Amino acid sequence: MGAYEALAASYDRLTNDVDYQATVDFYDEILAREGLHPRTAVDLACGTGSVTAILAKKGLQVVGVDISEEMLTVACQKAGDVHPAPWFVCQSLQELKLIRAVDLAVCALDSLDYITDPADCARAIRRIYKALNPGGIFIFDVNTPEKLRAMDGQVFLDEDDDVYCIWRGEFDEETNICSYGMDLFQRVGSLWQRSFEEHREYAYSREELVGYLKDAGFTSIAVYGDRRLEPPREGEQRIYIKARKGKIK
Repeated sequence: MGAYEALAASYDRLTNDVDYQATVDFYDEILAREGLHPRTAVDLACGTGSVTAILAKKGLQVVGVDISEEMLTVACQKAGDVHPAPWFVCQSLQELKLIRAVDLAVCALDSLDYITDPADCARAIRRIYKALNPGGIFIFDVNTPEKLRAMDGQVFLDEDDDVYCIWRGEFDEETNICSYGMDLFQRVGSLWQRSFEEHREYAYSREELVGYLKDAGFTSIAVYGDRRLEPPREGEQRIYIKARKGKIK
């Protein structure tokens, strides 16, 4: 079963400890430092639309993009009472094509790591560049290679009254990919339904990602620690990167 196909219905319950507001607040810190006041945005790999909804409630016109129809179904339901209403598109980032360019592109929760072919990642970044207005900004975060390598052999458990999820990490040094085998048990009436998903993340270095950004045409690139406007510390588990699309001269 593909990633997030079965998990979509239970994703928000299993990730209720994720502070999406803090993520958007950090975006605001970066925007303030850059002197930007975007009016339009795209939430890339938006999942169930938590970041999308927060951005929309701030008054931005937002497009949520994700490759999972199941996750987008949940996102649409969540955004039912949000104004201005975001709209959603089912696309891969490698094939990203918006009707209109936007001022801000964000990609939260290491979603770019899920593009496990470096050539596809570089292509996605080029598509994101094209989707931005001149002077627009791209902000995203990734898991560091140190974090993904440390996942090897680890077993994790998430549960509530209706969902039980156990997943195991395995890092392959040859492919540079961390795989998560996930057994998911979801209550359906008086029965439990079992499904299995595999999630895979590529361990991109900051140097690789900065190189892809430069090749795409981005400038004013900066790498930050985890929601801190300062360089990453040694052993940082998550980093944020921002890059700008140059203005028309």
